[in-house]
Amino acid sequence: MSEIASVSIARPLEEVAEELGKSFEEYGFAVIRDHGIPQELIDRAEAMSKQFFALPTETKQAYKIEGGGGARGYTPFGVETAKDAKVHDLKEFWHVGRELPAGHPLAEYMAPNVWPDEVEGFRATFSELYAAFEKAGARVLEAIALHLGLPREWFARTVEDGNSVMRLLHYPPLTSKDAEGAIRAAAHGDINTITLLLGAEEAGLELLTTKGEWKAIAPPPGALVVNIGDMLDRLTNHRLRSTTHRVVNPKGEAAYRARYSMPFFLHFRPDFAIETLPGCIDPARPEQHPEPISSHEFLQQRLREIKLA
Repeated sequence: MSEIASVSIARPLEEVAEELGKSFEEYGFAVIRDHGIPQELIDRAEAMSKQFFALPTETKQAYKIEGGGGARGYTPFGVETAKDAKVHDLKEFWHVGRELPAGHPLAEYMAPNVWPDEVEGFRATFSELYAAFEKAGARVLEAIALHLGLPREWFARTVEDGNSVMRLLHYPPLTSKDAEGAIRAAAHGDINTITLLLGAEEAGLELLTTKGEWKAIAPPPGALVVNIGDMLDRLTNHRLRSTTHRVVNPKGEAAYRARYSMPFFLHFRPDFAIETLPGCIDPARPEQHPEPISSHEFLQQRLREIKLA
């Protein structure tokens, strides 16, 4: 296979699981069409995201939670750094996470959300989008389970009440003459289980192939780009690849425009033990992680590496 798969998950999953799985094995990425997130909701969320980021800096700063590691609310420019990168990324972002009722056994792992008063309907819209992302993610995981020879519902329990985070991202317009081709988000891998990204049709997202070449991903408008995170890579003994990727500024006039996107980082439950799937171990692919690790501990290790914990 030479191209990243582009599949409709409105089709029976048995028909697309193989194509999807092979794309995740070769590239760590796939494009998902007919994902069920209504375009009207996407448009509304994008408009509200732009409205929030257009607020004065001091207004946004009021929603920065000190000591929260950026898990909720606002993270200003120049905070997040990709692992081993020398400079911070050119972005600001807002995080919405899961809200669990008081007394829930996993409540200690998930801080309450904060919501900006300045954008009307923000909470309702992004709560709705969070739920829609989760539903689309669950369907992708069902396809992955089928590809791995697992029962279709295998992942449902592993991600139930997981610490999934939705990020609203704003890369500001660059103004310097070397804006074309500038790196907006340095090369990195994702920590979580799978990532679902809206807004990737604006050129710039690239993945690193096994041959060491950067490959652009160009989904049709409204499609999701889905990639494998480090947790699922580890669970599958590196059969499904968590691929290094980056965001570069496009060429031409687009280089001088702001860029907005909305990734959803789908996570396992904090108490889920990441233990290599037996079906992913064979003589050609010996077990590489004999010791299980909880997804919470794995996350904390990695957040420390990127200076968010």
